[in-house]
Amino acid sequence: MIKYSETHEYIRVEGEYGFIGISDYAQKQLGNVVYVDMPEVGDELEAGEDFGAIESVKAASDLIAPVSGEVVEINGTLESDPRAVNRDPMANWIVKVRIADPAQLDGLMDEAAYNAFVS
Repeated sequence: MIKYSETHEYIRVEGEYGFIGISDYAQKQLGNVVYVDMPEVGDELEAGEDFGAIESVKAASDLIAPVSGEVVEINGTLESDPRAVNRDPMANWIVKVRIADPAQLDGLMDEAAYNAFVS
């Protein structure tokens, strides 16, 4: 299951874990990504709060957590190759979290709702 936030982050849910990244729409708006600022493993994310930033040649944007949870992994690829987000934002997630409250997913959009939101 994949859900989207109004701030253009997605979360791909696999069991008790969620892979958080930015949507394809967001990466297209940003242009060439040059840096991704990520939290550290063990950090706690709070839904609606920023957990890092993503910078492109055009702009910098805060990354906003769609759900609360503990960071269990970061995508180390993005440290040396931030443009991987541009090539495939769904495969190149930013952080993996252990979801603290699965009910928070109910407040996010499914793909159809997100596509309507951005059009």
